Amino acid sequence: MQPSTALHDERLTAPRSWWGIAVLLGLACALMLLPLGTLPLLAGLVGGTALAGLAVSSYGSARVRVVGGALAAGDARIPVTALGEPEVLDAEESRAWRTYKADTRAFMLMRSYVPTAVRIEVTDRTDPTPYVYVSTREPQALVAALLAARTQAA
Repeated sequence: MQPSTALHDERLTAPRSWWGIAVLLGLACALMLLPLGTLPLLAGLVGGTALAGLAVSSYGSARVRVVGGALAAGDARIPVTALGEPEVLDAEESRAWRTYKADTRAFMLMRSYVPTAVRIEVTDRTDPTPYVYVSTREPQALVAALLAARTQAA
């Protein structure tokens, strides 16, 4: 049995500036340990940079996939049969849906450094989630993959 191929696969990585901030945090840790000597200074530099880099990597490694008849966004896996029509949101609309238009019951995989998103209504009557909001750099490709997966599932 062959594994199903992903119709859409995207990793939302943190911007380069965040990695620079991680290095600066490591430098700050090193400077705090400077009065204790060279070895603690180097340990602070390496340890602080590693911990800050780990934090940036874990937050910035969200994955958005359409595979096996489901939308996998972060930790959520939602069958495409439980989703309505996807809506592409430009930068202004996605900001509105992240702020004043947002519903607290919605599932949101949002990254502020990704300007565009896709919003999909949840049509499953037993699910209290009104919609799914997914940040994506390729909203048209995600919508096309969702529609193709729905066609395959039908």
